[in-house]
Formats: sequence, C-alpha cells, structure tokens
Amino acid sequence: MTAFFQILIYGFGNPGREDDGLGIELARRLEDWSKKSGLPGITFDSNYQLNIEDAEVISEKDLVIFADASTEEIDDFILTKVTGENEVSFTTHAASPGYIVKLCADLFGKCPKVYLLHIKGYQWEFREGFSEKAENNLQKAFEYMKDYLVNLFNTEIRPT
Repeated sequence: MTAFFQILIYGFGNPGREDDGLGIELARRLEDWSKKSGLPGITFDSNYQLNIEDAEVISEKDLVIFADASTEEIDDFILTKVTGENEVSFTTHAASPGYIVKLCADLFGKCPKVYLLHIKGYQWEFREGFSEKAENNLQKAFEYMKDYLVNLFNTEIRPT
C-alpha cells in the first residue's frame, strides 16, 4: 500500500487542565495505532494551541484533521469541515483552525482539506486526567478515526 496523499493529525489543548487535553491524547493514540497498522503517509503533531506557523505545516498536506476538546452542546464528538471563512467560536485557543486555513491559502496559495474533530469535554480544572464521560467520548472518537483512516486507504481515492 502506498500513500498517494499526505495526512496530518494535529491534536491541541492543555493536558494539565483535565478534559482540555483530549485532542492531544487522541493524536497520541492514533499515532501509536498507525505505527502498528502500517498506514503510510500519516504524520502527527500536537501543541497547547495552534500557531500561525502551523499554516506552513498544513500547506504541505492533502488532508488535515485537527482535534480539540469542546464545550459545545454535542453528544460525544463531531467532525466538521473547516474553511478559511469559518470562525470556530467554541475554542479559547488564540488561533482557530479556520484562521490557520486562511493563512495557509493567503501565504502559500494552497488549501488542503481540513476538518476539526470536536470531542466533548466536561471538566477543566488544573489537574491531569480525564473525566469518565470525556474518556468515553475520546474512545468513541478514536474508534471512529481508526475506521475513517482505514477507509481512506481502502478506497484508493483522494479525500473529499
């Protein structure tokens, strides 16, 4: 199996604030899983927040999936498309995924397919670990993303 497109899974949040670390943990679990499964062309990154330098990083990819904890009124997780026009209002991070996509297009003339995986969190105190409900949501998101990535490679088509 050869990679015909490049994928970036990028988790962000603060692992020292309970459920805020969900995105980083999802990226870590998917990285461990992808190494074992041998899917090519997937890279991983994580940080406390998105930075303007990330626009250059995503310019080199065909598909980017950002993952972050969410305070939105969702059941467990949702995957939404991100464009340069999006304003992602639920996050308290300095640069939203939509802003990074806009910078990518403006500065590099490129725009990969970009999605945001919102994982429902509940507790935000200064301590490590996840609430029980957030851990369940993380596991559901992890299982979904494994299937999603395997299906991308099995269909042998570019993601839409």
